Amino acid sequence: MAAAIALALYQPDIALNTGTLLRLGACLDVPVHVIHPTGFPFSRTTLKRSGLDYLDHVQLIEHDSFARFDAWRRNENRRLALLSTKAETSVYETRFSPGDILMMGRESAGVPAPVAECADLRLRIPMRQSMRSLNVAISASIVLGEALRQTNYFTSLS
Repeated sequence: MAAAIALALYQPDIALNTGTLLRLGACLDVPVHVIHPTGFPFSRTTLKRSGLDYLDHVQLIEHDSFARFDAWRRNENRRLALLSTKAETSVYETRFSPGDILMMGRESAGVPAPVAECADLRLRIPMRQSMRSLNVAISASIVLGEALRQTNYFTSLS
C-alpha cells in the first residue's frame, strides 16, 4: 500500500542526499518527486552510492520543471507543504492530511520566492536559533515521520 503522503525534491544539488531520500521513499513506500533540473547528472550511477539497491523499489516521479509539477499537483488537488528555514509555522503546529506533498528546497539555496508563494503551507523544524539548518535528508525524515504518524500510516506497516 502506497503512502498518501509524498516527498518532492526541488532541483536537488547533491546526489548523495537525493539517493538517501529515494532510499527513504523505498523503505516507507512513499513516492518521491524530483523536480528538474538537478545540480548533478541525474542517473542511477550518480545515485547508486547512497540509494544502493533501494532505487529499484522507489516510486520515482520526475518533472521537467516546477511549473509542470505544480500544474500536476493542482490537477490532483494535492496540498503542497514547503519545508523552509524561513517559515514561521512549526511542523508540530500543523495538521497533515492524506495527499500532502512535502517539498524540500535545494541544499544550496532553498526555493525562489515565487515557488515558495505557490506552497499551501510553509513549515519549519524548531531548532536552536544560532544554528542555520539541518541536512535536507534529515529534515525530510523528521517531517515525513510526523506526517505519516499523524495520518496513521505506520499502522499499515505493522
